[in-house]
Amino acid sequence: MADYRAVSATCEAVISLLRKSYRPEDFNNELELRVFTSRDFASPMANGVSLFLYRIFPNGVHRTPAGRIGIDGRRRLSALPVDLHFLLTVWGREASLQHTVAGWMMRTLEDTPILPSGVVNAITPGVFRSDETVELSLTELSNEDLLRLWEVLGLGVYQLSVPYVARVLHLESEEPRLAEEGAAPVQERVQRQGILPAAGEEA
Repeated sequence: MADYRAVSATCEAVISLLRKSYRPEDFNNELELRVFTSRDFASPMANGVSLFLYRIFPNGVHRTPAGRIGIDGRRRLSALPVDLHFLLTVWGREASLQHTVAGWMMRTLEDTPILPSGVVNAITPGVFRSDETVELSLTELSNEDLLRLWEVLGLGVYQLSVPYVARVLHLESEEPRLAEEGAAPVQERVQRQGILPAAGEEA
């Protein structure tokens, strides 16, 4: 299970995946590829792709997994399964460039729909366990929600954007269960055997 840095690591991994596939000669332009905050939309890039994480939502399909048992013998609190909803926005001075970049971006992510731990740990090592993966997929965002989002961002002009979701990140707690606070780790189990008394007999 991943730790609290998984949200940041996943966003950076998506941008890193695009950087590895990017070849300037394919576009006759230098592209900028980076993660945006809402403030970055006030002074956007000329050409490139930005990733804007606009929502983190609890995953309703996966059951909340129990926390793992730490090296101290205590079980951690339950992990938190979440999905990341983000916009990949295409920037370009010409429509032809925007459309070309959009097609390349979508095809690149479709070629790698599952991000293994080696990819998501590339920027920040040790965030995900070796057997963990993150699934990337296109998602839907209504025109009303999309336009409202752009209105809130305050840019005033809509830019070609594609909504994606990254699932499922199991955010692991470093805290032990409250009921186990102060209790020593279990060392051994003792079983007792005996014969139950018959009905009417005293134990």
